[in-house]
Amino acid sequence: MESIVISFPLLGEGFVINPPRFITVFGFNIYLYGILIAVGFLLGMLYLQKRRAIFGFDNGTVLDMVILAIPSGVIGSRLYYVLFNASEFFGEGHRWQDIFNFRLGGLAIYGGVIGAGIAFLIYSRVKKIPFLRLADAGSFGLFIGQVIGRWGNFLNREAYGAITTVPWRMGLSVGDTTIYVHPTFLYEALWNTLGFIFLHIFSKKRKVKYDGQLFFIYVAWYGFGRAIIEGLRLDSIFFMNTNIRVSQLLAALSFLFAVAALLWNRVRRRGARPAEDTP
Repeated sequence: MESIVISFPLLGEGFVINPPRFITVFGFNIYLYGILIAVGFLLGMLYLQKRRAIFGFDNGTVLDMVILAIPSGVIGSRLYYVLFNASEFFGEGHRWQDIFNFRLGGLAIYGGVIGAGIAFLIYSRVKKIPFLRLADAGSFGLFIGQVIGRWGNFLNREAYGAITTVPWRMGLSVGDTTIYVHPTFLYEALWNTLGFIFLHIFSKKRKVKYDGQLFFIYVAWYGFGRAIIEGLRLDSIFFMNTNIRVSQLLAALSFLFAVAALLWNRVRRRGARPAEDTP
């Protein structure tokens, strides 16, 4: 495969990079995307260990969450991709065995969230821990993982947007041919970084009123940004033979659901306050 060179005209005409997709160790190719995903999980675990007291968790619970999130998240993200891209794996001339070949790419974050969510739901029932409290804690890990993971997309030269002339455009060059596109991986990385900072400050000020509040904020924040950014991407998964982008629709619906949940809880708590203050 011919190398794709990356440039950013805003940083100067001489700013050209060609980062590797993998490193070779003892004859084995280790993809940097996978390393970044592992780094994201590690940083998420370290952060939750530092903040575990606000959720009433011990080290064991945090470790359990990470152990559960890794396989369930990966399986869920792959199944989501396969479900909406079935033609790539089934039918004449296609190999269903490639479903398990992660080196070919094809992971979807919403599938990962759903997969991890199911695992956490089962875990919450077994350990008698409120599911939404686990979801609150997991929100920080999701933000961290998504920020780090998007830079894996950058290294893979994927998750970029439509051709554009904006000053901050990203150039992709193969030989003498160059196209300039929206660096949508960067948009999402920056949006999620802001979301993490906001959630961190919000939780530090002890404004958390109920289990699920942090999770609903995460869903609303991510859903709003993803619904906009997804519309710029060229590699979207479409629903069957329509022009509906699956992730964009899911992002918009999840944003509306999360905002409704936040508003409902606000009204419910405000309505209950007089009764709570009555002697």
